[in-house]
Amino acid sequence: MELNYLSIWDYIIFGIVLGISAAIGIYFRFTGGKQKTIQEYLVADRQMSAIPVAFSLMASFISAITILGVSSEVYNYGTQFLLINFAYVLGTPIVCYVYLPVFYKLRIYSVYEYLERRFGKTTRLIASAAFLLQMILYMGIVLYAPSIALSAVTGLSKIGAILSVGIVCTFYSTIGGMKAVLFTDVFQSFLMLAAVICVIIQGIYEFGGVSEIWKIAEKGQRIDFWEFSTDPTHRHTFFTQIIGGTFMYLGLYAVNQAQVQRLVSTRDLRTARLSLWYSLPILMILSFSTGLAGLVIFAKYKDCDPIFEKRIQSPDQLLPLFVVDSFKHLPGVTGLFIAGILSGSLSTCSSAINSLAAVTSEDYISPLFKLRNRNLKSNTVSIITKLIALLYGGLCVALAFLSEHFTGVLQASLTIFGIAGGPLLGLFTLGMLFPSTSELSVIPAFLSALVITSWIGFGRPKPIPVKLALGKLCNNSTFGNFSMLDEASLDTSLILNNVSISELSEPTPEFFYPYKISYQWYPLIGFTITVVLGLVFTAFIRHKKPVDRSLLSPIITESKVLN
Repeated sequence: MELNYLSIWDYIIFGIVLGISAAIGIYFRFTGGKQKTIQEYLVADRQMSAIPVAFSLMASFISAITILGVSSEVYNYGTQFLLINFAYVLGTPIVCYVYLPVFYKLRIYSVYEYLERRFGKTTRLIASAAFLLQMILYMGIVLYAPSIALSAVTGLSKIGAILSVGIVCTFYSTIGGMKAVLFTDVFQSFLMLAAVICVIIQGIYEFGGVSEIWKIAEKGQRIDFWEFSTDPTHRHTFFTQIIGGTFMYLGLYAVNQAQVQRLVSTRDLRTARLSLWYSLPILMILSFSTGLAGLVIFAKYKDCDPIFEKRIQSPDQLLPLFVVDSFKHLPGVTGLFIAGILSGSLSTCSSAINSLAAVTSEDYISPLFKLRNRNLKSNTVSIITKLIALLYGGLCVALAFLSEHFTGVLQASLTIFGIAGGPLLGLFTLGMLFPSTSELSVIPAFLSALVITSWIGFGRPKPIPVKLALGKLCNNSTFGNFSMLDEASLDTSLILNNVSISELSEPTPEFFYPYKISYQWYPLIGFTITVVLGLVFTAFIRHKKPVDRSLLSPIITESKVLN
């Protein structure tokens, strides 16, 4: 496959996008308070309006591998995955009225500071360590995966993509702080949407409208929203997407440092809630648009699968291949697409860098100086936090290059990203909703849940998801579920928004039952184990100290139980 599809205009457009992102960082470095205080650097002086925060919440949630992965998900498995959008509708009010008021009222920089106030320093350090581990390993693959997918199809330099995106992202995150991250997220959100819209418009032009694309998808059995199986081993059903998806959403939006840090940067609680509600339609529009792009790709390649034809090696390369096949004669369009996809990497990596710097500074560095009785000036703390952000940015780039050589480890890190959210959600829930719990009861519950969900998530071998039939191959012979493909062509990728989990295993007639459970149930499993065990241990370990009411959710403090 010839890889000389990029024109000088494509590189110019890509360069302009990187330049604008860097310029936003420079602007906020030399305006306002010039990022001299920790409050401005980490939470934008708590003066942000709802709209930029809403776009940032979406951009940090939707990554480049999500856009590439959801389109290939729909192409290979159908539209069932898209039902997860309705889980976001269920999860948003829970975040707004159960968890967010507690964090906002405390005016903290790190969500794990809440755990120290509620339970103790040990709980804070254990939970923050789990967060640091998953985010450090994850941000490398967020940068590597789209770079390798784009380079394999378009001819874009893999090294150039990693370095340019990694350096620019680190630059504006380090010097511009949260304000730069928020406003670059707004810019990059529009680019991501533009990249997907280009594919949809081309599909409408090529196939005669959305209705025709829908008919082709129906004929190919890709339209499927109503799988009501209650079998937990079914990969995607109505229940996995709605129930499992709700707990996944809560793990990411209710207690995740990256998202909470954005929410508490707003000027008041009402604005924080509005930003969550505003982000919901933005998130759903991009998600459904990416799904429609997957149907467009199916309509184009239904009779000649590019993987079978060996034009590409991975399903994540389907979207870039479509762009190259459809727009290579139009200078600049492929560059716009590349900029849009890699904008997903920019927004996710900058969110990771900023949140990692906040947690490291607040949970580890600041307490260290306090132990030595050193009261650092706010300006000094800001400088230290910037240096930490710079360090994490460099680590992000390094991990992206190491990804190619440590695939197994990185696959494990991506699984951690999915399974750690449930136990962490359970830990915060025990603190906010159950006044009788104590550190002695929640730590063993949290660690037990983490071990069990890790065992289920990492356990091998796992069944390979069965792809839907494509009808006819390029040689006009029919086949069913890719049974004619060689093993190398069976590289499948499960995309869980910010999470990509490779499900490869050696063929085996039997699978251990827990290893067959759908990955969508992992957050609920982790949450349930944490809460149930926490309450069981609490029955034997009485909490003697009174609980500060500010550490409890309003649904508890405003109820008759404590009045």
